[in-house]
Amino acid sequence: MSQDNVELHHRALDAYNRRDLDAVLALMDEDVEAVSRLVAIEGGHHGHAGVRRWWENLSDVLPDITVGVIEVRDFGNLTLAALRLGGHSAGSETPFEEAVWQLAEWRDGKSVWWQVFLTEAKALDAAGLRQ
Repeated sequence: MSQDNVELHHRALDAYNRRDLDAVLALMDEDVEAVSRLVAIEGGHHGHAGVRRWWENLSDVLPDITVGVIEVRDFGNLTLAALRLGGHSAGSETPFEEAVWQLAEWRDGKSVWWQVFLTEAKALDAAGLRQ
């Protein structure tokens, strides 16, 4: 079952890159807890309505952001994706590129929680996978 979660994580990231919000939400539980990398500014997002707000805010600020998947690792009901973000800020021609790690928890084929971290070590700590 856990390898299925790796595939689900890939599908969610692919849907994001296609800008298919409905497909992203179809992979998330109605009560999903989503924590973007801007948690200090935004706070977390709860449920599909929260994910929609996050989606709209991110699209306004980073209209052409793309997510490159380096790898998605299987930790049972958790998956950890190493990602490379790229794009431009709204109104800017200067490109950005950034590495982040997204940890997701899966239950019954849906993400019930996901969070973005700036380092792999912090993601592994959050998952209780590093000693």
